[in-house]
Formats: sequence, structure tokens, C-alpha cells
Amino acid sequence: MAKNKKKKAHHVVPVQPHKFTKRTNLIDSVFQKEKKFLYFIAISLILAGALYPYPAIAMWVGFAFAGYSAIANDSIQTIGTFIGSNEDKKWYWQWLFMGLIFVFTVSYSWVVFDGDVSYQRLATPGLDKTPTSFVYLQLASPIILLLLTRFRIPVSTTFMLLSVFTATSGTILSMINKSLTGYVVAFISALIIYLLLTKVIKRFIKGEAHILWTVAQWVISGFLWYIWLAQDLANIAVYLPRQLNVVEFTVFTLFIFLGLGVLFYMKGDKIQNIINEKSDVRDVRSATIIDLVYALILYYFKELNNVPMSTTWVFVGLLAGRELGMRIRAQDSSDKFAKTLRLIGKDVLSVALGLIISVILAIAINPVIQEELKNFLFK
Repeated sequence: MAKNKKKKAHHVVPVQPHKFTKRTNLIDSVFQKEKKFLYFIAISLILAGALYPYPAIAMWVGFAFAGYSAIANDSIQTIGTFIGSNEDKKWYWQWLFMGLIFVFTVSYSWVVFDGDVSYQRLATPGLDKTPTSFVYLQLASPIILLLLTRFRIPVSTTFMLLSVFTATSGTILSMINKSLTGYVVAFISALIIYLLLTKVIKRFIKGEAHILWTVAQWVISGFLWYIWLAQDLANIAVYLPRQLNVVEFTVFTLFIFLGLGVLFYMKGDKIQNIINEKSDVRDVRSATIIDLVYALILYYFKELNNVPMSTTWVFVGLLAGRELGMRIRAQDSSDKFAKTLRLIGKDVLSVALGLIISVILAIAINPVIQEELKNFLFK
């Protein structure tokens, strides 16, 4: 019998895809996943280009984009912890609670300030005039904000939307100064609180929360929502007349009220992950403490002056100080500490990116700022 010859097995090493191929595949994957949304963005940008020469139409188109994108982006600040810690509650009860607070807040400003729904934030020099004409980028900026929101980048709506309307660089610098101060105050406040009280807070959030914690959270979240609206309604109303008549006010209020319903139905959408990746935010007790500190800081800056500020920067500073304080007190491993620093850095990079984009847009749009910048660089 002939001997069977054993054949040596050849191990074939699989060919590793090139880095460029990996990147291309990733882009294709993102496009396929977000195809409908990206088509919507493309159509919106075309629509903005077609309608911006017609001010009477453009102001409402700009308002619609700004209203949806601002609320979607900023949901992480005011109602993000509320949504995260009330996952067991029906979305429509949450919507009605926050929606009715919105109606009361905007109605109060409209009545007291003679048709102004921004709590006089738009009375700031450079923002106090009703737009009588628009340029393309003014309508495009909320669409860009919507795109950034979709990819979980919590940029500042104040800078993205107000900076493209302000007439002077001085107003932008005042907004940046107030926002940076807000970030530092929030970071230091949260760091001190959680350095001193982490162990006490940890004891609070053990076991099942008492019903009074839920009541307290809804009350504090409602107060925070009111304070935030008083600060940030200017970002949406900037496209509209500074004094709204009854019809304009009704359209303004109804659009945002229904938009809030969509947001609650979608449980905060993708931007909600910014909240969910932080420690213990789904616990009603921890969420209540975060909201209380945030509300008090915003209240202080609301009373300080009428200059608009980035509430996003304040909120990112609050979460950063909280996370760092908790990690220091817990004496976690270097890996967890490094992860916390990466989270803080990622969020700071996001709001810094939004600031850079908004300043570029403001310079591109505004000839007054272009002239001021030219004089500063070449004086």
C-alpha cells in the first residue's frame, strides 16, 4: 500500500485592512445609519439658501431650526438628569410638567416686558434690534448646531446662535467672559461640594429612594427649567421681532411646547448619552443634588446682569467638578482617574469647538466685526 503523504498545513495570515480602508468603512457605516438625518440636513441647508433673502419668511424658518436645535442640544443641561432618573415614569407626564412650566415662564416675560419673551436678554447692545434682513449663515447656524447635536457634541447654543447676530465684538467678548466665569464657578463649587460631601451623598443614595426625593427632584427640576429658560430663550427668539404680538407669541409658544413633547417621547435622543455616561445620574437623589447646585449657580448669573451667557459651559463645569471630586474622594485606581480626566477633556473640547465655530461664523457674517478685527491685527 502506498504511504499517504502528509501535507503540511499552510497557515494563511489574514490581510489586515489598511487604515484608510478602516476609516472609509467607518464613514460608510455612519452614513448608512444616519442617512435619513443627513438628507434632512442637506435639504434644510438648501431651504435656508433659498429663503434667506425673504425676511418675513426667513425669520420663522430660522426660529423653527433654532427652536428645535437649541432645545435638543440643551436638554442635557436642564432636563437630562430629570429624564435619566425618571425612566420609570410615563414620558407624557414629564412633558406636561415641563411644558406647562415653559408656558408660564414665557408668558410671564411676554406680559411683564411688553412682548419680549427673552427676559430682556436681547436688550443687550448689539442684539436689541429686530433683524430686518438675513444672510445665509444666520439661517444655517442652527442647522449646523443640529448636526453637532446629532453626534453628541454639547456645543453652546448661546455662541452658535447669538454671535451671528451681534453687531459688535464687545458683546461677544462679554458673553465669553461671563460664560468662562460661569464654568469656573460651577467647576469649583461642584468640586468642593463633592470633596466634602461624597461619603454623605453615597449614604443617601443607598437602597430605594423615599418618595419625598422624587417630589423634591420634580420641584427643583422645575425651578431649574424656569431659570434656564429665562437665560436661554434669547437664543431662540433672536430671529423674531423683539416685541411679539398675540399671534406671533402663540406660534412661538406652541412650537416649542410641541417640540418638548417630541424630545420627551424620544427620551432625550442621542445627546442624552452625555448625561448617562456620568456617575449615578440615574438615581433620583443624585440627580436632585446636581439640579439644585446648577439652579443656584444659574440664578446667581441671571441676577448679575442681562448679558447672555452659555449655560452649556456652566453645566459642563458642574459635571466636571462633580466627577473629579467623586474620584478624588473615592481614591480610585489611576485607570478610573485617567478615564475621568478624559471625560472632562472631551466635554471641554466639545464646548471649545462650538465657540470656535461660532466665532468664525460671526466674523464671516458681520462686516463690523471684520473691521474691528482688521484694526486690532494691523493697528
